[in-house]
Amino acid sequence: MTDPRVATPAPAPSLRPHPITSDAEALEVAQNFANRVRADASARDAERRLPWKELDDFVATGLWGITVPKEYGGAGVSAGTLARVTAIIAAADGSLSQIPQNHYYSLEVLRVGGSEAQKRYFYDRVLAGERTGNALAETGHKDFKRRTQLSRNQSVQWRVNGTKSYCTGAIYAHWIPTLVSAEEGEEVRTYIVFIPRTAQGVTVLDDWDGFGQRVTGSGTVRFDDVAVEPEWVIPFQASFEVPTTIGPLAQIIHAAIDLGIGEGAYGEMLAFVRSRARPWIDSKVESAAEDPLTLSEIGQVRVKLRAADALLRKAGHVVDEAMANPTQDTVAAASVAVAQAKILSTKAGLLACNKLFELSGTSSTTMEDNFDRYWRNVRTHTLHDPVRWKYQAIGQYILNGRLPPRHGAI
Repeated sequence: MTDPRVATPAPAPSLRPHPITSDAEALEVAQNFANRVRADASARDAERRLPWKELDDFVATGLWGITVPKEYGGAGVSAGTLARVTAIIAAADGSLSQIPQNHYYSLEVLRVGGSEAQKRYFYDRVLAGERTGNALAETGHKDFKRRTQLSRNQSVQWRVNGTKSYCTGAIYAHWIPTLVSAEEGEEVRTYIVFIPRTAQGVTVLDDWDGFGQRVTGSGTVRFDDVAVEPEWVIPFQASFEVPTTIGPLAQIIHAAIDLGIGEGAYGEMLAFVRSRARPWIDSKVESAAEDPLTLSEIGQVRVKLRAADALLRKAGHVVDEAMANPTQDTVAAASVAVAQAKILSTKAGLLACNKLFELSGTSSTTMEDNFDRYWRNVRTHTLHDPVRWKYQAIGQYILNGRLPPRHGAI
């Protein structure tokens, strides 16, 4: 019996996307795209309608290729621009903004650890409109060992076997970058394998049922004796044994998603308070927009969002500096700068989503408005990596001069 959760592969791109050539163009295109997808974001969430058309339009804008380096035909935008592009789209649709996060992440893994031939091939595929997803995380165990294996069979063919969870974007992808372990003598090393979505033995399940980020396609991927070519295998562990910006770049995108969702909720709150909310009886004013306690709270949320945005922009500059000159010190500084931005974007995003209801009142809780999608989205996404550990890493760095660990979650 066929599992109804098995997803159909994405069709091949029909047209080459528009080539974005500058940071300024990327920001303008992102804002125009966000304006187009904002109106139906609530319905997509409420109906759990996978955004296939919107995603095709997203790719057609050229935004999925903006991190491809200029020497390979892309715009090579700054980390700060990438973060702002992400936040702009997250303000319109939190789910839609997260889908390319691992796409950009895998392209950074490629930039750092890929061969020239691999870079030329995969960058061209991206500029042609092909998408990458991810198959990184594994569940069912209390450790972080990767049990998905890359091994050789008797015919000396490389094979991948294993099951991955939380595979955001895989359902929409043409390539699924997969984190695998490989035995090399007495040592176990990790690699990223860019596996074609249509490869025999690849099964993608549409089984993500989180209460937030509902249409990210963050479900399960199974690999059953999948044949892979050596040209698809990129060192992963080796890229963290030296200073690289893989981790800071991944995290700055996550921070931008949380900030953007908060900005979207804040915009909804302002509109609701101006047009629909009632002032409290003891305020002695005729409009909720003149309620002094409401004004104070709105000001506080604004300050938190602006502070998070400022830290995010500063972190972008520090990541760019580390990318241009990746040393032990510059990469550590980038990780700490991004961790600070991630802490505040988490707090500001959650605050804005909570205050949307507190200041708008009971009438803001209707299913028709579906404002709870902002809280559900930011609460779900902020669970990706705990900010409590970021405080600890920052403290060690500032007080004791200890560099943060090199991985993708600081």
